[in-house]
Amino acid sequence: MNRFKLLFVFLLITTFNLSAQTSAYLQQGEFGVTLGSAHYFGDLNTRSGLNRPKPAVGAFFRKQFGNYIGLRVSAHYAQLGYSDIYSKNDYQKTRNLSFNTDIFEFAVQGDFNFFRYDPNDLLHGFTPYVTLGLGVFSYDPYAYYNGTKVYLRPLGTEGQAAGYLGRSEYSTMAICIPFGVGIKYSVTPKINLIFEVAQRFTTTDYLDDVSSTYAPRSLFPNDANGDPSIANLLQDRSYEIDPNNMLGSVEGRQRGWSKQKDQYVIGEIGISINIGSYRCPTAN
Repeated sequence: MNRFKLLFVFLLITTFNLSAQTSAYLQQGEFGVTLGSAHYFGDLNTRSGLNRPKPAVGAFFRKQFGNYIGLRVSAHYAQLGYSDIYSKNDYQKTRNLSFNTDIFEFAVQGDFNFFRYDPNDLLHGFTPYVTLGLGVFSYDPYAYYNGTKVYLRPLGTEGQAAGYLGRSEYSTMAICIPFGVGIKYSVTPKINLIFEVAQRFTTTDYLDDVSSTYAPRSLFPNDANGDPSIANLLQDRSYEIDPNNMLGSVEGRQRGWSKQKDQYVIGEIGISINIGSYRCPTAN
């Protein structure tokens, strides 16, 4: 009988010690990588279509402040692009513009878990969350002409190079505000799976090199051979659809909509590794 009592006391003490070690574990943060797709919304994609996603990859470090709040530093590379040929609008189809760009983004975001998240507790290893932050990104739109890649910003396709109506060359850097939702799941006490979709509201309307109105064709002189310059050919490509009804032949005709900034969204899945430590037990 005494042996059973001793065995019971031993099991009780062992269980208590394991419980104390688990509760003493502190999740301090996590490193992670992500893979997903990005999509652009703007003057060429006015109906927020999701029909031309492009690849996106990322990496992040998240510092935890308890089980509900985290502060994240992230970096992303993504590709964006679109074309008027995908539009259902006749004017846009005639406009016939297109672009691609590489995005390099760095952001700081605050994450808030809806549920208590503790990767060492089976009952608290899952939570949806919301994220909001501030970032900066670089971009440089380009298009293809006869199979050749041509960067659009130096061409001043809306008269920026000539200072038309006070327009100046736009920057290749802009601010973004990531806002989104995600789901986080603890696979093991050390590994998490993450799924997140976050919209990026930006401070630029030139992700696509399209913003306001057509500039006069006289601002795009012919080249040394007397042929139309590449700036002339790419600022108004409606001639490829109807050479007798070029949209840019009327100065001031709408080329884009400057009252709304361009945006992009990144949807991604990721895996992260927890960083933690064990709190030293308090002496009695």
